[in-house]
Amino acid sequence: MTLRSDAFIDGQWRAGAKRFKVYNPANQEVIAEVPDLGAAEAEEAVAAAHNAFPGWAAKTAKERAQIMRAWFELMMADIDRLARLISLEGGKPIPEAKGEAAYGAAFVEWFGEEAKRAYGRVIPTTTGARRYVTLKQPIGVCAAITPWNFPMAMITRKAAPAIAAGCTIVLKPPHQTPLTALALAELGEKAGLPKGVFNVVTTENASAVGKVLCESELVRHFSFTGSTEVGKRLGALCVGSTVKKISLELGGNAPLLVFADADLDLAVRGTIMSKFRNAGQTCVCANRILVEDKIYDAFSKKLTDAVAKLKVGPGDQEGVEIGPLIDQKAIEKVERMVAEALASGATALTGGKKHDAGKQFYTPTVLADVTREMRVNTEEIFGPVAPLIRFKSEDEAVAIANDTPFGLASYFFTKDVHRAWRVAERIEAGMVSINDGIFSNEVIPFGGWKQSGLGREGGVEGLDEYLEPKFVNFGGFA
Repeated sequence: MTLRSDAFIDGQWRAGAKRFKVYNPANQEVIAEVPDLGAAEAEEAVAAAHNAFPGWAAKTAKERAQIMRAWFELMMADIDRLARLISLEGGKPIPEAKGEAAYGAAFVEWFGEEAKRAYGRVIPTTTGARRYVTLKQPIGVCAAITPWNFPMAMITRKAAPAIAAGCTIVLKPPHQTPLTALALAELGEKAGLPKGVFNVVTTENASAVGKVLCESELVRHFSFTGSTEVGKRLGALCVGSTVKKISLELGGNAPLLVFADADLDLAVRGTIMSKFRNAGQTCVCANRILVEDKIYDAFSKKLTDAVAKLKVGPGDQEGVEIGPLIDQKAIEKVERMVAEALASGATALTGGKKHDAGKQFYTPTVLADVTREMRVNTEEIFGPVAPLIRFKSEDEAVAIANDTPFGLASYFFTKDVHRAWRVAERIEAGMVSINDGIFSNEVIPFGGWKQSGLGREGGVEGLDEYLEPKFVNFGGFA
């Protein structure tokens, strides 16, 4: 499999004197070495994006859309290689990685088309001497820092709307999964993106590069997906230095509620899809499973039987559904959280230990008798562990669901349409999925409430993040 292993700045592939290793999380083997760039190269990338911005912004939306269409088609034609690359450096099973590759490409297709509909408006005047209009114009140079758990989709969800809007962008991909980002840059170059429009700065020195992206006066928009703790620091740096516009997609603690009137088989399938996708390493994974007391035993048995059958192994093996965790720190965190829960009275119905597939594999786990005080309820697990919590009433379920500083995704299962409306309105989260364990796609506004972030990605709202509204007053009419 061919892959790019150099950074991409101002249309040039940059080797760099210092390099760092990229590992396969399934076996810890070195896949490649990529440049370990620093502040100077980040500033160079920002300058390149700044120089490219006027020419790119001046193109018509249709011209930009044509290039983005070509980029999308190249991605789809190369989807098998992209899937293998996502699996190789991130650990996902190949079918799941292929789904992400298609999902990531869909953002390029969607925003290329949506840019042609970035409409302004005419406002009815307040006096005969004036006419009012608003325009939407590209904000300028954008910067983005993306996570490892969706190494392709989290890039295109930011870069595609920025580029479609007429902006240019500097990307810092995660050090765990930089190769997918470089593959996207290669395909973008082939599609005809002018130099400086899409720049990729690879680094292990995230703080130095991040500081440049946050503080540069040339950068007008900053987007970050990652932990709430880091997002708060970066957001404060952006606002405190240059008051740039920010989009933050931060941590979650998603509840999944199963009411007694739910279709239990559907609820089990939805729980598996939500909780165990990417081995539980997504910000919208169901982090805690709340089950009504009347069906708790029946649901827990069905779920346990299904989870015990999940196949664990390297992502390139046939039939694998659960791959490795991303690194040693991740596996240690899951081990600690499960051990604490078991010591506090929880019971492992299945799993509860590392898996013998390798040092970074954890056995898919279902924990019963979990209480609200346990860390598996209050913090993101980011692993294949499903904690089950009992509730007795709708009010109690909603109270437990909302008892968190986070509000990204939420799920619940019920056949009662009135309950569906009530609970959807009462849950404090930016996204609510009813009777379905997966909802993400390119046409919806993705984002959270409370400490889960600011702004939206995807949908028409995602394009607006990269456009500035401008009011224009035409005066002097007789």
